[in-house]
Amino acid sequence: MKPSQIFKKVKKYKRKNLLEFETRQVLEQYKIPLAKWGLAKKVTDAITLSKKIGFPVALKIASRDIVHKTDVRGVFLNLNSEKEVEQAFNQITKNVKKYKPKARIDGILVQRMIRDGQEIIVGGKKDPQFGQVLMFGGGGALVELLEDVAFRVVPVNKKDADEMMQETKSYQILKGFRGKKYDVNSVLDILLKTSKLLEQNPEIIELDLNPVIVCQKSAFAVDARIAVE
Repeated sequence: MKPSQIFKKVKKYKRKNLLEFETRQVLEQYKIPLAKWGLAKKVTDAITLSKKIGFPVALKIASRDIVHKTDVRGVFLNLNSEKEVEQAFNQITKNVKKYKPKARIDGILVQRMIRDGQEIIVGGKKDPQFGQVLMFGGGGALVELLEDVAFRVVPVNKKDADEMMQETKSYQILKGFRGKKYDVNSVLDILLKTSKLLEQNPEIIELDLNPVIVCQKSAFAVDARIAVE
Protein backbone atom coordinates (compact mmCIF):
# COMPACT_ATOMS: atom_id res chain seq x y z
CA MET A 1 0.00 0.00 0.00
CA LYS A 2 1.33 3.45 -0.97
CA PRO A 3 1.96 6.04 1.79
CA SER A 4 -0.79 8.30 0.38
CA GLN A 5 -3.28 5.43 0.66
CA ILE A 6 -2.24 4.72 4.24
CA PHE A 7 -2.56 8.39 5.21
CA LYS A 8 -5.97 8.56 3.52
CA LYS A 9 -7.16 5.53 5.51
CA VAL A 10 -5.87 7.02 8.78
CA LYS A 11 -7.69 10.31 8.12
CA LYS A 12 -10.87 8.46 7.14
CA TYR A 13 -11.02 6.91 10.59
CA LYS A 14 -10.14 10.28 12.21
CA ARG A 15 -6.84 9.07 13.61
CA LYS A 16 -3.73 11.20 14.01
CA ASN A 17 -1.23 8.45 14.71
CA LEU A 18 -0.43 5.60 12.36
CA LEU A 19 -0.30 2.14 13.85
CA GLU A 20 3.26 0.87 14.08
CA PHE A 21 2.80 -1.64 11.28
CA GLU A 22 1.33 1.15 9.09
CA THR A 23 4.35 3.31 9.90
CA ARG A 24 6.64 0.45 8.94
CA GLN A 25 4.82 0.02 5.63
CA VAL A 26 5.45 3.72 4.87
CA LEU A 27 9.14 3.44 5.80
CA GLU A 28 9.56 0.37 3.62
CA GLN A 29 8.33 2.35 0.61
CA TYR A 30 11.35 4.64 1.12
CA LYS A 31 13.70 1.69 1.75
CA ILE A 32 14.49 2.84 5.29
CA PRO A 33 16.02 -0.27 6.93
CA LEU A 34 13.97 -1.86 9.70
CA ALA A 35 14.57 -4.69 12.11
CA LYS A 36 12.82 -7.75 10.61
CA TRP A 37 9.16 -7.84 11.59
CA GLY A 38 5.70 -9.20 10.89
CA LEU A 39 2.14 -8.85 12.17
CA ALA A 40 0.51 -11.82 13.90
CA LYS A 41 -3.21 -12.30 14.36
CA LYS A 42 -2.93 -15.63 16.21
CA VAL A 43 -0.46 -17.37 18.51
CA THR A 44 0.51 -19.78 15.75
CA ASP A 45 1.24 -16.83 13.44
CA ALA A 46 3.51 -15.29 16.10
CA ILE A 47 5.43 -18.54 16.54
CA THR A 48 5.86 -19.01 12.78
CA LEU A 49 7.05 -15.42 12.38
CA SER A 50 9.47 -15.72 15.29
CA LYS A 51 11.09 -18.79 13.76
CA LYS A 52 11.32 -17.09 10.38
CA ILE A 53 12.71 -13.82 11.79
CA GLY A 54 15.05 -15.53 14.24
CA PHE A 55 15.29 -15.37 18.03
CA PRO A 56 15.44 -13.30 20.14
CA VAL A 57 12.27 -11.37 19.27
CA ALA A 58 10.03 -8.71 20.79
CA LEU A 59 6.22 -8.73 20.80
CA LYS A 60 4.24 -5.48 20.80
CA ILE A 61 0.52 -4.79 20.77
CA ALA A 62 -0.90 -3.24 17.58
CA SER A 63 -4.11 -1.34 18.32
CA ARG A 64 -5.64 1.82 16.87
CA ASP A 65 -6.90 2.59 20.39
CA ILE A 66 -3.52 2.36 22.14
CA VAL A 67 -0.77 4.94 21.59
CA HIS A 68 1.48 4.09 24.54
CA LYS A 69 1.99 0.32 24.51
CA THR A 70 3.82 0.12 27.82
CA ASP A 71 0.85 1.71 29.65
CA VAL A 72 -1.16 -1.45 29.02
CA ARG A 73 1.83 -3.78 29.44
CA GLY A 74 1.69 -4.51 25.76
CA VAL A 75 5.42 -5.04 25.12
CA PHE A 76 7.55 -8.12 25.80
CA LEU A 77 11.27 -8.15 24.94
CA ASN A 78 14.07 -10.70 24.53
CA LEU A 79 11.90 -13.74 23.85
CA ASN A 80 14.14 -16.70 23.06
CA SER A 81 11.82 -19.64 22.39
CA GLU A 82 8.48 -20.68 20.93
CA LYS A 83 7.13 -21.19 24.46
CA GLU A 84 8.13 -17.68 25.54
CA VAL A 85 6.48 -16.22 22.42
CA GLU A 86 3.26 -18.14 23.11
CA GLN A 87 3.19 -16.99 26.74
CA ALA A 88 3.91 -13.37 25.78
CA PHE A 89 1.22 -13.34 23.06
CA ASN A 90 -1.42 -14.62 25.48
CA GLN A 91 -0.29 -12.27 28.25
CA ILE A 92 -0.42 -9.20 26.00
CA THR A 93 -3.99 -10.08 25.01
CA LYS A 94 -4.97 -10.48 28.68
CA ASN A 95 -3.25 -7.22 29.67
CA VAL A 96 -5.02 -5.21 26.98
CA LYS A 97 -8.41 -6.61 28.00
CA LYS A 98 -7.63 -5.76 31.62
CA TYR A 99 -6.20 -2.24 31.22
CA LYS A 100 -8.18 -1.09 28.18
CA PRO A 101 -11.14 -3.42 27.67
CA LYS A 102 -12.65 -1.52 24.73
CA ALA A 103 -9.43 -1.38 22.73
CA ARG A 104 -9.56 -3.05 19.33
CA ILE A 105 -6.64 -5.38 18.72
CA ASP A 106 -5.32 -5.20 15.14
CA GLY A 107 -2.70 -7.84 15.84
CA ILE A 108 0.58 -8.29 17.66
CA LEU A 109 3.79 -7.14 16.04
CA VAL A 110 6.71 -9.59 16.12
CA GLN A 111 10.14 -8.01 15.71
CA ARG A 112 13.76 -9.13 15.73
CA MET A 113 15.75 -7.89 18.72
CA ILE A 114 19.00 -6.08 17.87
CA ARG A 115 21.26 -5.96 20.90
CA ASP A 116 24.71 -4.81 19.88
CA GLY A 117 24.83 -1.22 18.63
CA GLN A 118 24.66 2.48 19.37
CA GLU A 119 21.23 4.10 19.76
CA ILE A 120 20.41 7.29 17.85
CA ILE A 121 17.22 9.12 16.91
CA VAL A 122 16.13 10.32 13.47
CA GLY A 123 13.01 12.45 13.46
CA GLY A 124 10.97 15.05 11.70
CA LYS A 125 8.50 17.75 12.57
CA LYS A 126 6.34 20.23 10.68
CA ASP A 127 7.32 23.71 11.89
CA PRO A 128 4.81 26.55 11.38
CA GLN A 129 7.56 28.84 10.08
CA PHE A 130 10.06 26.57 8.30
CA GLY A 131 7.91 23.64 7.19
CA GLN A 132 9.33 20.13 7.40
CA VAL A 133 12.41 19.88 9.62
CA LEU A 134 14.72 16.87 9.97
CA MET A 135 16.30 15.91 13.31
CA PHE A 136 19.29 13.77 14.29
CA GLY A 137 20.73 13.02 17.71
CA GLY A 138 21.41 10.62 20.55
CA GLY A 139 18.51 8.19 20.89
CA GLY A 140 16.86 5.82 23.29
CA ALA A 141 15.04 6.52 26.53
CA LEU A 142 17.31 9.46 27.48
CA VAL A 143 16.83 11.51 24.29
CA GLU A 144 14.85 14.30 26.00
CA LEU A 145 17.25 14.47 28.95
CA LEU A 146 20.45 14.57 26.91
CA GLU A 147 19.13 17.05 24.29
CA ASP A 148 21.95 16.02 21.95
CA VAL A 149 20.17 16.90 18.71
CA ALA A 150 20.63 18.90 15.51
CA PHE A 151 18.09 20.13 12.95
CA ARG A 152 17.92 20.98 9.24
CA VAL A 153 15.12 22.24 7.04
CA VAL A 154 14.05 19.70 4.40
CA PRO A 155 15.21 18.88 1.74
CA VAL A 156 18.59 17.77 3.08
CA ASN A 157 21.53 16.70 0.90
CA LYS A 158 24.49 14.53 1.91
CA LYS A 159 26.64 17.53 2.91
CA ASP A 160 23.81 18.93 5.07
CA ALA A 161 23.27 15.55 6.73
CA ASP A 162 26.98 15.10 7.45
CA GLU A 163 27.29 18.59 8.98
CA MET A 164 24.16 18.01 11.00
CA MET A 165 25.56 14.82 12.49
CA GLN A 166 28.89 16.47 13.33
CA GLU A 167 27.08 19.02 15.52
CA THR A 168 26.23 16.29 18.03
CA LYS A 169 28.22 14.38 20.62
CA SER A 170 26.67 11.18 19.29
CA TYR A 171 28.65 11.63 16.08
CA GLN A 172 31.93 11.30 17.99
CA ILE A 173 30.72 7.98 19.43
CA LEU A 174 29.72 6.74 15.98
CA LYS A 175 33.10 7.68 14.46
CA GLY A 176 35.01 5.81 17.10
CA PHE A 177 34.92 5.57 20.89
CA ARG A 178 36.95 3.13 23.01
CA GLY A 179 37.92 1.16 19.94
CA LYS A 180 34.42 0.74 18.50
CA LYS A 181 33.38 2.30 15.21
CA TYR A 182 29.87 2.35 13.78
CA ASP A 183 28.42 2.58 10.27
CA VAL A 184 28.10 6.34 9.73
CA ASN A 185 27.30 5.89 6.03
CA SER A 186 24.19 3.86 6.89
CA VAL A 187 23.04 6.68 9.16
CA LEU A 188 23.59 9.22 6.38
CA ASP A 189 21.51 7.04 4.08
CA ILE A 190 18.65 6.91 6.61
CA LEU A 191 18.77 10.70 7.05
CA LEU A 192 18.55 11.30 3.29
CA LYS A 193 15.70 8.83 2.85
CA THR A 194 13.82 10.34 5.80
CA SER A 195 14.30 13.82 4.32
CA LYS A 196 12.74 12.57 1.07
CA LEU A 197 9.85 10.99 2.96
CA LEU A 198 9.11 14.26 4.76
CA GLU A 199 9.47 16.33 1.60
CA GLN A 200 7.08 14.17 -0.41
CA ASN A 201 4.46 13.82 2.35
CA PRO A 202 3.62 17.27 3.76
CA GLU A 203 0.73 15.85 5.80
CA ILE A 204 3.26 14.35 8.23
CA ILE A 205 3.46 16.54 11.35
CA GLU A 206 5.69 14.27 13.46
CA LEU A 207 8.02 11.37 12.73
CA ASP A 208 10.22 9.51 15.19
CA LEU A 209 12.62 6.68 14.49
CA ASN A 210 13.76 6.01 18.03
CA PRO A 211 15.87 4.16 18.51
CA VAL A 212 17.77 3.58 15.33
CA ILE A 213 20.42 1.05 16.31
CA VAL A 214 23.71 1.59 14.50
CA CYS A 215 25.96 -1.44 14.20
CA GLN A 216 29.46 -1.73 12.76
CA LYS A 217 28.20 -2.47 9.24
CA SER A 218 24.52 -1.53 9.26
CA ALA A 219 21.77 0.48 10.94
CA PHE A 220 18.12 -0.37 11.61
CA ALA A 221 15.09 1.52 12.89
CA VAL A 222 13.67 -0.45 15.81
CA ASP A 223 10.73 1.70 16.93
CA ALA A 224 8.91 4.14 14.70
CA ARG A 225 6.02 6.59 14.91
CA ILE A 226 4.28 8.87 12.40
CA ALA A 227 1.53 11.41 13.10
CA VAL A 228 -0.41 13.23 10.38
CA GLU A 229 -2.55 16.35 10.14
